[in-house]
Amino acid sequence: MRQLKSVLAISVLLILFFSSCKKEIREEPGVQPALQNELPTARAGGMTAAQRARVKELRASLPAGVQERIKAETLKFLRLHPEYRKMVSQALKATAPPCDPNTPVLAWLNDQLADWTDDVIFLAIATGMLDMPVYDALFFENSSSNQYFGINGTFTHSVTKTFKDLQRFWNIQSGDIVVVGMHGTMLQDHARVLRIGRILFPEEPEEVNEFYADLIVQLMDVVPQYRKGNHPIFSFNAFAQSMFEFPPYGIVPNKIILGDGILEGFAALGYKDVAPQAILAHEFGHHIQFQLNLFEDEVTPEATRRTELMADAYSAYYLSHARGASMQWKRVKQFLAVFFNIGDCSFDNPGHHGTPSQRMAAAEWGYSVANNAQKQGHILTARQFTAKFEAALPGILRR
Repeated sequence: MRQLKSVLAISVLLILFFSSCKKEIREEPGVQPALQNELPTARAGGMTAAQRARVKELRASLPAGVQERIKAETLKFLRLHPEYRKMVSQALKATAPPCDPNTPVLAWLNDQLADWTDDVIFLAIATGMLDMPVYDALFFENSSSNQYFGINGTFTHSVTKTFKDLQRFWNIQSGDIVVVGMHGTMLQDHARVLRIGRILFPEEPEEVNEFYADLIVQLMDVVPQYRKGNHPIFSFNAFAQSMFEFPPYGIVPNKIILGDGILEGFAALGYKDVAPQAILAHEFGHHIQFQLNLFEDEVTPEATRRTELMADAYSAYYLSHARGASMQWKRVKQFLAVFFNIGDCSFDNPGHHGTPSQRMAAAEWGYSVANNAQKQGHILTARQFTAKFEAALPGILRR
């Protein structure tokens, strides 16, 4: 992804959420009436009787108006991300989207959520905790120093090494890019939760944001399903962001953010050896685009698809190049098949990344440029590679 986008995993939670809260969303233009149907209740488990009682007590302590707050946040999410609405609709047996979202990584994520009861789901949405790790990493992790990647730092060496290699490989000015981890464990820290709450809910009185910060910290201790913030749903994302000013906190630098959840998910599927490098190389590709001013002024599905497919090609070229990661293409292709099939078939959405077939075609094209080069040791400049891609794009889109 190029810019900040809500956590993909939230779509899974929303599917469960509609069965729990039975929200009336008929008045929202464009939201399908089928979303008012019910799903089976989430399976119970993971809590003792005392913990369940405490969770119900905490839920009962929520202030008046929380239902409206949840409804507003959910509708806003669906309005901004219609591709996820299609996934919800499919789960509710409404009109199925043209691509199958039931890919291995989402199946794995669904399994991780299997013991989330209605109360666990409700409180996760009601408190806004699902978005907080994303914004914490975006706004406040502004240095590459002391970063770690993966719950126990499992991917730190791989990410650090790959980033240095990408800086060497591509001829752009990349010294000001920081790479940071996104960790759900920030939800245990009252001060960090409070400052994000103030950003996400600026209209709330201070005492309300204080209340929710206290509640979230308590929930991290009381609810085992949250795994003290280490549940992958809290950090199932990766994205690139260009520098911007964020008053009153200062300048947010050029950065790449890698969430623990998405790294752990692909590792669980057997892709620990390639996932961190491939995801990081794709996000680095967006920084090439930032620097070469390749983004169009108007954000359209076609414009986003072009830059996302280009980033896929950048990634594959680096991963398979003899002077890049020099990975075996068969292994890279296996991973990309899983990665690309997370599912993006929202052809009319400004965030459309291209179909899985188009994304694989872009990656295969990037590989072919490296593999078929007459001078195997030669690395194309970013501009040279981009020009080749632009010429090849019409053929890639026909896939």
